[in-house]
Amino acid sequence: MQLRGLTVDCIVGLYNRERVTPQPLRLDVALFLDARQAAVGGKLANTVHYGRLAGELRFLLDACRFELLESAAEAVCRYILAPPTDAAPHARVRAATVRVTKPEALGGWAIPSLQVHRTAEEMLFRTEEKPFGRVDVIHEGATYGIYRLRVDSGGRIPVRTDGHTEGCELVLGAGLLLQGQPVSRGMAFHVPRDRVHRYDNPTTTEQTVLGVYRPRLVPQGEGSPDAVEAAPGPGTLYYLPE
Repeated sequence: MQLRGLTVDCIVGLYNRERVTPQPLRLDVALFLDARQAAVGGKLANTVHYGRLAGELRFLLDACRFELLESAAEAVCRYILAPPTDAAPHARVRAATVRVTKPEALGGWAIPSLQVHRTAEEMLFRTEEKPFGRVDVIHEGATYGIYRLRVDSGGRIPVRTDGHTEGCELVLGAGLLLQGQPVSRGMAFHVPRDRVHRYDNPTTTEQTVLGVYRPRLVPQGEGSPDAVEAAPGPGTLYYLPE
């Protein structure tokens, strides 16, 4: 399976101008998986939902603020090759080839790009147990961390902040409550440094939030006494309507 030509304006680069002004980054990925069950049974859970994956990769490009093409390629590979969760079941991807391209980086002189190939067998993922469930550490870069917050049935991610970390969160499953209100699958929210919020899972299955935090962070269970508890501002939908 391939996704080609996914282009997002994002922060990528080391120079000062690149750290403040988004520029186009093109992503092409090839996924290697066993699609025979999907071919026979016709179920999306036995393959990869390319529409949702495209939204999740767009979210990562938006949120991470990469220093190098190498950072972007590695983060994308690790996310694609991470084991599926109950909230977002899919066929296990056994290998991935990722190409990232900066079409405007050299002002038309040439077009730099980087291609990497990774296998699931070479990837190690750390999982940390939390009172609400568990946190999968997907990838940690120099200035950011990518995590899956997996909320048990009946669990709650409590309000939390350390006063210096911000980030973005993408809801992968259906049924979570954000500040007591239902939140749709595929919605993403900016997480300011000085505000706190909570997620509740009233469903009978595990639910997952994909979080990118700057600097890297595995969220803790306590909020700052000076933080204001409130829902994040209007979110961004990263999934196409179904």
